[in-house]
Amino acid sequence: MATSVRRRLGAAAILAAAALAVAGPAYAIPAPLVLPAGLACDFELRLDFSAEDQRDVKEFTDANGETVRVIKAGRGQAITFTNVETDVSVSLKGNGAVEKTTINADGTRAVQSTGHNVLILFPSDVPAGPSTTLYVGRVTYTIGTDGVFTLTSSSGQTTDICAALAP
Repeated sequence: MATSVRRRLGAAAILAAAALAVAGPAYAIPAPLVLPAGLACDFELRLDFSAEDQRDVKEFTDANGETVRVIKAGRGQAITFTNVETDVSVSLKGNGAVEKTTINADGTRAVQSTGHNVLILFPSDVPAGPSTTLYVGRVTYTIGTDGVFTLTSSSGQTTDICAALAP
């Protein structure tokens, strides 16, 4: 069900950006990502990815050749979330999603995602995490130049992945 998982190292956003998808027909399976306790959940969380990402990426540029908008659409990767302490896991298959990112002149980004998307909020985000949530519907957020994600709205169904993995 997860097509988009936002990940960052420290406070900096790795923005190929709010998603782990890589455009193109072939790429290496991302290594498992392990997030320490207190960052994505109250416990250490491991994410394992499949190589099934089938999203198309379209970039739009301005007159100067600067990217101002990115649209990613299609079926994303399957992801397994594991509570490292208990070895309890939840697997989500790759489902459809569309992610539209507008890159503002000041370097901030506005993201609107529809479909099946996972958003991980860290303690430095707004609202403050740790939280890992599956959104089925629509979720919008901004990304500041400092890497802070601010959730602006959501509609549809949500699933708290941390609660599903809690002991």
